[in-house]
Amino acid sequence: MPALCFYFQVHQPYRLRRYSYFDIGVSDSYFDDALNALMMKRVAERCYLPANRTLLKLIKEHGVKFKVSFSITGVTIEQMKLHAPEALASFKELAATGCVEFLGETYYHSLAALYSPEEFRAQVLEHSALIEQEFGTRPKVFRNTELIYSDAIGAAVSELGFQGVLAEGVDEILGWRSCNSLFRVQGRSTALLLKNYPLSDEIAFRFSCSSVDGTTLTAQNFAQRIHKLPDDTEMVGLFLDYETFGEHHHVESGIFSFLEELPEAVLAEPGWSFATLSEVAARSEIGTELSFPRTTSWADTARDTSAWCGNQMQSSALEKIYASSLASDREAWRKLQTSDHLYYMCTKGGPDGQVHSYFSPFESPYEAFIAYMNVLRDLVARSKPVLSKLA
Repeated sequence: MPALCFYFQVHQPYRLRRYSYFDIGVSDSYFDDALNALMMKRVAERCYLPANRTLLKLIKEHGVKFKVSFSITGVTIEQMKLHAPEALASFKELAATGCVEFLGETYYHSLAALYSPEEFRAQVLEHSALIEQEFGTRPKVFRNTELIYSDAIGAAVSELGFQGVLAEGVDEILGWRSCNSLFRVQGRSTALLLKNYPLSDEIAFRFSCSSVDGTTLTAQNFAQRIHKLPDDTEMVGLFLDYETFGEHHHVESGIFSFLEELPEAVLAEPGWSFATLSEVAARSEIGTELSFPRTTSWADTARDTSAWCGNQMQSSALEKIYASSLASDREAWRKLQTSDHLYYMCTKGGPDGQVHSYFSPFESPYEAFIAYMNVLRDLVARSKPVLSKLA
């Protein structure tokens, strides 16, 4: 029976303030608390609360026939507690239905998987403990930051005990195979579950101006496209940034009506169902290995790591942050690992560059780099008395 798997990423970084050279040695206030509070309250009002109400309504209407999966970063849960506790409560209300699953992540939405195996493991375990504390169950399936994945990351996730891991359905990796099939991590029994990016992007990036064969995208014609998939389809991974609902596409676009109508349209065809990712990962028929010899992600048209590591500014910042692992202020050091800080430094042009600019609180990648490096210089300088004691 083919399953439609809705997965939503929920993430808000701690944004840096415009920390100048003259702040070094003077202030250890690195983050823009007012902006972070404003953004959390705004996204809770526009997205988290109305979208969660819609999902709760759908679960009440369809029961166990409708299920979804979330990953919520640790830094987002922290900020919900501070600025939007009603949003966190609404996620807990969804968890109580038994139809909503919460995945594993790195606590700080970091790139640690690429630069520090020890730090990666520490952040994954910290995040799993937080999810269990807040929602009552320990994650069984893992999704790395921005769907960054390789064979090495798959092996690391498998060793941490996860039943499954998510990745982008990259064409050149798949070759003749379908992203709608079930795979295993190379050399492991861990399930490898792929995003169907054409269908996911249809909603995420093109909903407000989309057309399918000249027709505006509706729940009905979207469901018809799913129903026309080949008979050997095992799962359809619709992996989306949760802010697609209400923030990237405003309520006036009809995005919430689309979400509300889609389950009934999908379930109208006999044999189709919704499932959580751990339910799919547990299927005994998963058997084919799929190798990812290069590192992929769901970012930009390249679907690689160039969104965070593609220029000299980003390389310098990454080298500096992971070389500062003995910084005395561990909380700040880990918040500075959040991938968004590197994302803001991207200098790509065209549509990719427009997306980076949309999310960045800085006027340019160079301002983002300068503020970040100034903060790092202060963090390292404040750590020197501690480091000298360790020498």
